[in-house]
Amino acid sequence: MHVIQVNEKTIFGLVSRTNNENEINPKLGKIAGLVQKFDASVGVNYRNGARVYTVYSEYETDSSGNYSVLVGTDKVESSTVELKNVKIQEGNYLVFSAQGQVPNIVFETWSKIWNYFESENCPHIRAYSTDFEFYKSQNEIEIHIAIK
Repeated sequence: MHVIQVNEKTIFGLVSRTNNENEINPKLGKIAGLVQKFDASVGVNYRNGARVYTVYSEYETDSSGNYSVLVGTDKVESSTVELKNVKIQEGNYLVFSAQGQVPNIVFETWSKIWNYFESENCPHIRAYSTDFEFYKSQNEIEIHIAIK
């Protein structure tokens, strides 16, 4: 993991409100359904540099409260549904990288992130402003966590 400075960026996609407790239950989780609807409804031109993101924002409290999630892209080629947008806030982000099979690497990386920030020796404090998953390819992700 490493810290980087991220510039503000607008992401367009589908939004829902959820929390981590619901997301661990397949019957209550909303993110998987958003991903499926996004994949079926939105054209993304990867060859022209467009990438897919999942952005977490509007945190009610911390990782235990409700938050908004947007599954989207930085460049929309086409869409059969109305899209919302969210701005990834400018600031410092701690980046966790992983390679492997999606969605397994997503779950495994988030587990590492929660354990990292729960550690008594953790040198960073989460900002709970915007966090995001950046899908570099079909089997490589970076999860960016906003830090103070």
